[in-house]
Amino acid sequence: MSATSVLIHLLGEVALLLWGINMVNSGVQRAFGSDLRWILGIGLRTRLHAFLAGVGVTTVLQSSTATALMVASFTAGGAVDIVPALAVMLGANVGTALIVQVLSFDITLIFPLLIFFGFIGYKRGQSSRIKDLGRVAIGLGLMLLSLHLLSETIREIQSSVVLKELLGGVASDPLILLLLSGVFAWIAHSSVAAMLFIMSLATAGVIDTHAALVMVLGANLGSSANPMLEGLGGDPAKFRVPFGNLAMRVIGCVAALPLIDVFQSHVTLFDSSPARLAANFHTLFNVAVAVIFILPLPWIAKLLTRAFPEKLRASDPGMPQYLDKDALDTPSVALSNAAREVLRMADTVEIMLRSSQDLFREDDISRVTEVSRTDDVVDRLYSAIRRYLSAINHEALSETEAKRLSDILAFAINLEHIGDIIDKNLMELAAKRIKNHLRLPKDSLDDITSMHAKLLEHLHLAASVLMFQDIGSARKLVSEKERFRDLERAMTQKQLEQIRSGRTVGDTSALQLDIVRDLKRIEAHIAATGHSLLEQSGELRPSRLSS
Repeated sequence: MSATSVLIHLLGEVALLLWGINMVNSGVQRAFGSDLRWILGIGLRTRLHAFLAGVGVTTVLQSSTATALMVASFTAGGAVDIVPALAVMLGANVGTALIVQVLSFDITLIFPLLIFFGFIGYKRGQSSRIKDLGRVAIGLGLMLLSLHLLSETIREIQSSVVLKELLGGVASDPLILLLLSGVFAWIAHSSVAAMLFIMSLATAGVIDTHAALVMVLGANLGSSANPMLEGLGGDPAKFRVPFGNLAMRVIGCVAALPLIDVFQSHVTLFDSSPARLAANFHTLFNVAVAVIFILPLPWIAKLLTRAFPEKLRASDPGMPQYLDKDALDTPSVALSNAAREVLRMADTVEIMLRSSQDLFREDDISRVTEVSRTDDVVDRLYSAIRRYLSAINHEALSETEAKRLSDILAFAINLEHIGDIIDKNLMELAAKRIKNHLRLPKDSLDDITSMHAKLLEHLHLAASVLMFQDIGSARKLVSEKERFRDLERAMTQKQLEQIRSGRTVGDTSALQLDIVRDLKRIEAHIAATGHSLLEQSGELRPSRLSS
């Protein structure tokens, strides 16, 4: 086999390996993305739980980078302490080692079955989850197939004098070996891929055991550099967890490199085959780093906080705080970020509602202008959220995540409409009242205040429905809309009776009717949050028209 042919085969086989890893990752994200994120969220409560969560989630996702992005969604803005976040990364490193352990065994006879049954599940599955699990099986099969092909190709070049002389010269310098394997792991965005390649070289006899163990250390360093690069150009605080993870691995490599021969003699006792030797050393290294660093994590966290202080947030409230572009390829994380930003938007709308409530009692015209400026904030947040949601990798969305995206966008749209109603309608009415020195009757003011109070209560309920998908809250929200409609009818009827009896001034009567009408429109937008969930559960008919 010519050198050109060997190079072409190696490039294709490594690409097949990376594509298999990508298929497993995306398939698991689609099938269990929200569940994994919930498990990770629960795990971030203590160091031990966080470590175990990192092991479990990374073993399933087959990517410590994906786990790191999930951790970032919790730690952004200080929602979760840096200590459990670092513990998750220690667990994620052990998780990748477990993946390598499984793949180091001779299980190449399984890949045809994985690809076949994965294809059947993907094409014939009755549910989206079965299709996604079929995708996972195909990905695993492709990973094993690529490992088999890599071993065969490397075996072909085992007798190459030039290659052996090249690697023989490099093997005498451990730093160059570290650099080579580190660069490969960084380019591949996967320590698993780098480890499989190192194991193939060792199995074929292209590199000796000592060189393989040194390259294992380099693969660990290279893969930990990827999360660092993901945070370039953002808040320095985003570097805390990835830099801490990289620093712990660097310290581990510096300590382990002089002891390679000692490790080699002890690890050989378990299994002397080159592939298993590399896999066992990889596992031992990551477990040792986790054991050494998990206790002093609080002190490490303090150092990282000082080294990477949080950037002062812009005073502009219209600037989004949670829309992290690095998470766009991980839908469950990106959707969580968007939901958090929508809650900020809801808080801004709440401020506008409270101001409009006050302006029908007070005569401060400057507050009308202030509310209008606040609506500009709502509009800018809405535009940022809409762009962010459209930039999410829609091909990686499961049916549940696609539904979640639709609900988040619908809530943002309704909030934007509410802001417009307050700004364009209620504030116009408030300004008219103040300029014309109109005074609303006390009973009418009390009714309007009561309606505002209900709107604020329902806005909180709508936010709860969006975040927790609670059927009971959605049912209450829609039923409250009916009560609100009854209240609006009663107030309208009351105003009409007063007009007929001549007991009220025309200008104030028209003003009151307009206010009530606009408040009812706001209620309709708030209540719409519960419609989607109730329709999905079959508790809301698409139409109230009688057949």
